[in-house]
Amino acid sequence: MGDSAPMVRVRQILSRVAVTEGRVLLAGESGTGKELAARMIHRLSPRAAAPFITVNCAAIPSELFESELFGHEKGAFTGAVRSRPGKFEQAHHGTLLLDEIGDMPLAMQVKLLRVLETDEVERVGGTGSRRVNVRVVAATNRDLSLAMSRGQFRDDLYHRLNVVPVRLPSLRERPEDFPLLVEHLLQRLSETHGKRIRRLSPGALSRLAAREWPGNVRELRNALERLVILSPGDVIEDLDVDAFLAPAGLAPGESSPVSGAPTAGSLRERLRVMERDIIAGSLDANRGNVTATAKALGLERSHLHRKIRELGVDRDAEA
Repeated sequence: MGDSAPMVRVRQILSRVAVTEGRVLLAGESGTGKELAARMIHRLSPRAAAPFITVNCAAIPSELFESELFGHEKGAFTGAVRSRPGKFEQAHHGTLLLDEIGDMPLAMQVKLLRVLETDEVERVGGTGSRRVNVRVVAATNRDLSLAMSRGQFRDDLYHRLNVVPVRLPSLRERPEDFPLLVEHLLQRLSETHGKRIRRLSPGALSRLAAREWPGNVRELRNALERLVILSPGDVIEDLDVDAFLAPAGLAPGESSPVSGAPTAGSLRERLRVMERDIIAGSLDANRGNVTATAKALGLERSHLHRKIRELGVDRDAEA
């Protein structure tokens, strides 16, 4: 989702590659939507009616990797009480997403390379090969070039997977998409939790937009879900953001140890004092100019005027 140049470019590439059989390597930070991109490829491909199977390579113990991907026969190892197809067989005629491919052990990389070359898998404990027709899409948040230079990822496997590279942009690379994402997520989350949240106030949106989002869209979604659940009104206000989205390491509503921050009184009273100090300090820095102060704080000018009145901020403002 988004109308920014990076996202328009990503959608164009995904649409073009989807109708082909080309392998795709999706790169990007955590939470940028790599699995969504893989699902889009599958949905627009001739394989759309067949299964879409995902494997998180970072979540599989090394000793179970081969069985997970290629399956096993009954009695192949302790606990193998029945035969079981692996992910490649499950994805037959469909698409297999190998997520976090950079975390795959080197020993498995060799076996995966052979499957990509032959389109055949052999179950653990089996005596013969099985043909599979699978489109493989890989995804990673690691720098595979660096991993190759350190001997942690095979060059030949990289070139097999990296037929069409697609990089998913982070949130900070497409700030113009932020309001659209918030509106979309807010609507979906409100429906999910049976709340009637109509919108975010301009101040709340500005506060969210000014934050760092290392977890990208996934982190933003989680934050909005918390606000939808905990905010008391039908409009999420800036005070709700302050109260329920605490900095890392603090519980929601717990004040951070900012120098000069009030340490007594209710949460709302403490936030009111801190907000008044922030606005007063910004007005001083901008020589009382309300327009410049509103811009610096990411607020609408009318909203800042209202805050000044409500909080009783002393000022000598210019027009």
